[in-house]
Amino acid sequence: MQLLTASTLAVHGAALGLVWAHSAAWPVAAGAVVANHAFLAAGGLLPRVNWLGPNITRLPEPWAQQGCVGLTLDDGPHPEHTPQVLDMLDAAGAQATFFCIGQRVLQYPALAREIVARGHHIENHTQHHYKHFSLLGPKAMEREIVSAQRSIADTVGRMPQLFRAVAGLRNLFLQPILERHQLQLVSWTRRPYDTVCADPTVVLQRLSQRLQGGDIVLLHDGPHMAHTDSGQALVLAVLPKFLQTLQAHNLRSVVLSV
Repeated sequence: MQLLTASTLAVHGAALGLVWAHSAAWPVAAGAVVANHAFLAAGGLLPRVNWLGPNITRLPEPWAQQGCVGLTLDDGPHPEHTPQVLDMLDAAGAQATFFCIGQRVLQYPALAREIVARGHHIENHTQHHYKHFSLLGPKAMEREIVSAQRSIADTVGRMPQLFRAVAGLRNLFLQPILERHQLQLVSWTRRPYDTVCADPTVVLQRLSQRLQGGDIVLLHDGPHMAHTDSGQALVLAVLPKFLQTLQAHNLRSVVLSV
């Protein structure tokens, strides 16, 4: 990460120096700067790449060999849907990692504590889930992360160790902030787009096709999830069948851990 930052500064410095020495070379200098910014933008827009710093997309190989899968649920807790999700997980003997919004943890503290009491982990998904999170400057981005750390720790008694960016989008400022607060970035192996796709069959297929040990899968149990044509929260339609799929493949869902 430090190398990337230094390289970016070097590109800008070299471009300025080139234009200063040879004004006619400005197209070359401008092209180098544009290419550099395009690289940084692509790194922020592609949730699973590690160009902007370490990014966990799969469980460690020893866990994969043991048939472990990391089920993660974003954007909660939700007062209606999360309790049903917890019951489904209990019935299947499965554990999950909930990347919760700090503000919602404060809004539903008893439910957040219930998540932890049932053997699951709550991790950091920012304080407010701003859609423009990846466009924030370093101070505003750090406030979002630190506020969520405090909200979650004060409520459930455990400081998050993992962080997931809003929609997985980030920028150059994120990794130094995570390092200061001893957080690790987590994305996923499988994303079913269950905030926009309302067909449970399609979502289940995206999660289950070529499913294997070590995969980290993403679902949503918060207010941003899609609903089926009948009005059912998509996670409630998909989760029982996904848990059955895990069992059929001799896989088990575990909490993520550093």
